[in-house]
Amino acid sequence: MSAELHQSPLHDRHAALGAKFAAFGGWEMPLEYAGGGVLKEHAAVREAAGVFDVSHLGKARVTGPGAADFVNACLTNDLGRIEPGKAQYTLCCDESGGVVDDLIAYLYGDEHVFLIPNAANTAEVVRRLVAAAPEGVTVTDEHAKHAVLAVQGPQSAEILGRLGLPTTHDYMSFENATLSGAELIVCRTGYTGEHGYELVVGWDDAAAVWDALIAAGVRPCGLGARDTLRTEMGYPLHGQELSLEISPVQARSGWAVGWTKPAFWGRDALLAEKAAGPRRQLRGLELTGRGIPRGHMQVYAGEQLIGETTSGTFSPTKKVGIALALIDTAAGVADGDPVQIEVRGKRIEAKVVKPPFVTPSVR
Repeated sequence: MSAELHQSPLHDRHAALGAKFAAFGGWEMPLEYAGGGVLKEHAAVREAAGVFDVSHLGKARVTGPGAADFVNACLTNDLGRIEPGKAQYTLCCDESGGVVDDLIAYLYGDEHVFLIPNAANTAEVVRRLVAAAPEGVTVTDEHAKHAVLAVQGPQSAEILGRLGLPTTHDYMSFENATLSGAELIVCRTGYTGEHGYELVVGWDDAAAVWDALIAAGVRPCGLGARDTLRTEMGYPLHGQELSLEISPVQARSGWAVGWTKPAFWGRDALLAEKAAGPRRQLRGLELTGRGIPRGHMQVYAGEQLIGETTSGTFSPTKKVGIALALIDTAAGVADGDPVQIEVRGKRIEAKVVKPPFVTPSVR
C-alpha cells in the first residue's frame, strides 16, 4: 500500500480487527473485516446494524454574511427548501452541466453551511468555492479535522438510543450530542437504504466513539459492503454514475436540482439538456441469466449496442446479479424489457428494472 495514501484516525482499530485495506479516493480504507466479509457485513446492515468508517469523506465549512445564499447560488439543490438543522443532498456542477461532485450540505443558518463532499473531489470543490466566494465569506477545508462514522441498519436507532444519542429527529436533519466525552453531530442520513445515522466527530475523538459503538454491538463494515448496499438501492457513486461526462439529467438525479432557482453552476446547460431530453439515461438491470456484471460492460438489445454498465455486483439480498447502466434513450427500452450484458465475452440475459432493486427502509 502506497505511503502516500491518507489514513483514517481509526486505522489501527481496523488493523486490529483484521481488516483488508484498499485504496479509495486517495485514502487507505477497510474493504472488509476478518471473520465476516462482504456478505455478512451486508446482511448485518440489512438485518441489524453496522458501522462504516467513512472518515475519508471530505469536510468543508462556509461561513460569513450571506454564506447560505452563496452556496445556494453555486450548488444545484435549493437550500431555500430546508431550514437550519436540516441537511440536503446536492451537486457541484461545472458550466457544461457535468458533475464535479455530489455532496451533503448541513445548513446551520444564513451564515454557516457545512459540506461533506467525496474524498477525491474535496480539494476541487473547495477550490471552486474559494474562487467564487464574495468578500466576507470564508471557505475552509476541514478534511482532516473530522471523522465520520455511518451507523446503518434497522437496529441503529435502538443501539444509539442506549448510548444516549438522539435518534428521533427527522430524516435529513441533525442534532448535536456527546458520546464518551466527545462532541459530535448526529445526522439522519446514510448511503445504504436503511434507517441510519452519520456521526461527525472530531478527528482525535473518533477512536472513543468507535469503541463505544463496537462495544454496543454494532458490526464493523467495510467499503465492499457499502458498495453492494448502495448498488442495491441504485444510489450513484461519483466517477461511475456521476462525473464531468455524466450530468444529473442523464443520471436521473434531477430531483437534486433546484430548477426554478435563478442561479447555480451549470444551470443553462442543464436546463437545455432537460428541455431537449438526454441522449442517455441511467437504468437498472437485473440478470435473468447466471453471472456477475461489473462496470464498463456493454449492453445490447438483440444485436444493437445500446449502452454500458456503470456499476455491477452480485446482490446479496436478491441473490442475483444487478447493474446500473447508461442506456441510449433512442433505443426505446422500457422497464421489463429484455437486454443482454456482455460478461467476459459472453452475453448474459437481463431485464430493465427501475431501481431500487430492494425495498428501502429509510424514512
